Amino acid sequence: MNKKLLCLFFFFLTIASCNLAFSQEQEEKQPLAKILIDIEKQYHVKFSFETKTIEGISISPLYPELSLDQVITQLKLATQLNFEILSDRFIAITPKTLSELQNQIQHLEEVVVINYLTKGISKTNNGTIEADTKAFEILPGLIEPDVLQIVQNLPGIISVDERISNINVRGGTNDQNLILYEGIRMYQTGHFFGLISAFNPYLSEDITVSKNGTSAKFGNGVSSTIAIKNVDELDKKTSGGIGGNLLSVDGYAKIPLSKKTELQLAARRSYTDILVSETYDSYFDRIFRDSELNTTNDNTQLALDERFLFHDFNAKFLYDINKTSKFRMNIMNMYNNLYYNQVFTTSENNFQETKSQLNQVSFGASANYAKQLKNEINISAETYYSRYVLDAKNNNVTSNQLLEQENKVEDYGLRFDISKVLSASLKLNFGYQFNEVGVTNLEDVINPNFTSLKKEIIRSHALFGEIVRYSQSRNTYLRFGARINYFSKLQELIIEPRFAFNQKISDHFRLEILGEIKNQAITQVIDLQQDFLGIEKRRWQLANTNNTPLVKSQQVSAGISYNHNNLLVSLEGYYKNVSNITAQSQGFQNQFQFTNDIGSYTVKGIDFLINKRISNFSTWLSYSYSKNDYHFENLNDGNSFPNTIDLQHVANASLTYNYNNFKVGFGINWHSGRPFTTPSSLQDESNMVVEYSEPNSRRLPAYFRTDISAIYNFSISKGVKADIGASVWNIFNQTNIINRYYSLDAEDSLIKIDNRSLKITPNFSFRINF
Repeated sequence: MNKKLLCLFFFFLTIASCNLAFSQEQEEKQPLAKILIDIEKQYHVKFSFETKTIEGISISPLYPELSLDQVITQLKLATQLNFEILSDRFIAITPKTLSELQNQIQHLEEVVVINYLTKGISKTNNGTIEADTKAFEILPGLIEPDVLQIVQNLPGIISVDERISNINVRGGTNDQNLILYEGIRMYQTGHFFGLISAFNPYLSEDITVSKNGTSAKFGNGVSSTIAIKNVDELDKKTSGGIGGNLLSVDGYAKIPLSKKTELQLAARRSYTDILVSETYDSYFDRIFRDSELNTTNDNTQLALDERFLFHDFNAKFLYDINKTSKFRMNIMNMYNNLYYNQVFTTSENNFQETKSQLNQVSFGASANYAKQLKNEINISAETYYSRYVLDAKNNNVTSNQLLEQENKVEDYGLRFDISKVLSASLKLNFGYQFNEVGVTNLEDVINPNFTSLKKEIIRSHALFGEIVRYSQSRNTYLRFGARINYFSKLQELIIEPRFAFNQKISDHFRLEILGEIKNQAITQVIDLQQDFLGIEKRRWQLANTNNTPLVKSQQVSAGISYNHNNLLVSLEGYYKNVSNITAQSQGFQNQFQFTNDIGSYTVKGIDFLINKRISNFSTWLSYSYSKNDYHFENLNDGNSFPNTIDLQHVANASLTYNYNNFKVGFGINWHSGRPFTTPSSLQDESNMVVEYSEPNSRRLPAYFRTDISAIYNFSISKGVKADIGASVWNIFNQTNIINRYYSLDAEDSLIKIDNRSLKITPNFSFRINF
């Protein structure tokens, strides 16, 4: 433990030293003409412009380690000018036309923090955090821009069990996150049953994360909103890339079809069904170690045949109809398959064979049409279809017993948006959204014969509107809106107010206040811990008028930030209450495992971040404190008790270094243990059940993990570049217990089961981009 504290102290000391050593740095603005000369020398390019175009414009110096594309992007943001790349050497600078300036007003949100943690991650004045995977460089433990791994580096976001598919935002469960991919609501987010993001990282360009103060156009997710979009502008030239790591191979391409159309393709497939790596062994051990597949009791395993694979495919069609209208269409498919065949002897020395199979499939499609009308009016129409299927089969060949389970979700959506620019500092947004969600649950048993089939449908209508205002000084940003939802089956009409306020207090200080009320009609529940082979045991379920009401949330937060001399310090406090949750949705593995009740949880917490950039170094420390308590009227005698996913203290310290074509990242992750329930000291063996003490009254040992990664870029030939990356997750092979529960064995003796985190997990990647 002393070594862990020493590592954390080292990072504290590093950041403190940086602040002292560089507190006198000044970042005075310089004339644009001088900055352009410096850029020409560094990148061997030439700017073409009329002198009057850049007269009187001064901006802050740019980071010298930025790529040319990043430099152009920053210049566009800082100068409000057009920068058009004419060739590899020449760049034209022109003033924006009135139409372009008016169109720019359509997006009043501005970036207030560049390089929030590292390059490619920014924070805007409306409270959202945006990640640009093209500009993204490196994070500890990552060698590819894994969308949902990047998100977990933000304060207040963590996965208590290391699964991508179980992201917890400010104490919320994973099913309370609204995750949109190109406007398609996603019900599956991970490969390898949650350990790898299912979104291809090489077409996914923009990620927007909202922890609070969500725009009124988004609904049906009470915890957070994560919107993922692919490249949305025509590239006008063919480009692509192929690559692979120790789990999969992938490729992507951007293919212009004409001056107005383009096709984007991306595909990835694992080779884990034909070739096994150490990375695969580590992942497989993490997911299946304590599942039903690995439980043979007193039986002796004689043979095992396992095959696992995953793949995904994405395609996007872009059509710029004319200068004022465009059309976009997307399709995607995600697939996980596990085949697990066991042969073993029973305690009576008989042979027994079981064949198990688990499939997880998602398909989605969306289409979007947008047009800019006269009088500063923008309209758009979007429709989508999302389908998710999880099915498991467990076939005992010897006894001729077959168990089949299926959970299917079908989601249809339609949304109209209208925005109107009222003035240079005022904008109005409003629209309508319709959704129809159907959920089917099937359980079919042969020998004995039993079949259960349930299907439910909910249709919802929503009207939303919001007004966005900037002060004339551009120091004050305010967005206020509301969403009116009507759920026809439940006959409930609900109003959800939302607001976001950002105030520049001085040159370096900003104040931010966010708030929202949201509702959700679909959640995940666990009927039995052994469902779906004990791997993906959660099933989606719709709200009803009986025992599953609409989940409702209220949240408010206030924060202040200081940003100067490449030093960012931010502190944010929040209060969050989520009501109408069911005990089944919380996955209890104690005395409440088979009890259902309706209750709530309340989270109070703070998120702290300090980030310092020094030349080629970026170092940051984040810390989150929260207190997350349940309250159920009929559980624990009505007394509150800690939430199952309550991590009171979470800390991350990281350091990244970027020099020329080499990047390296090193990070330490620590958090206090999650709560669990211990058995009572006195057990009544005649009950044949475990008797427990106070719920969630004890905590697991603290979690500690150290990661490292490195990437090297180089050119193979003109227009062809390559990347080599290597990473090690949990480099000290720390044994972390992420969950603990108790059960009875075949002889009714009490046993303790500890779910362990990923052990040391290396990975290696190689890519070619052209």
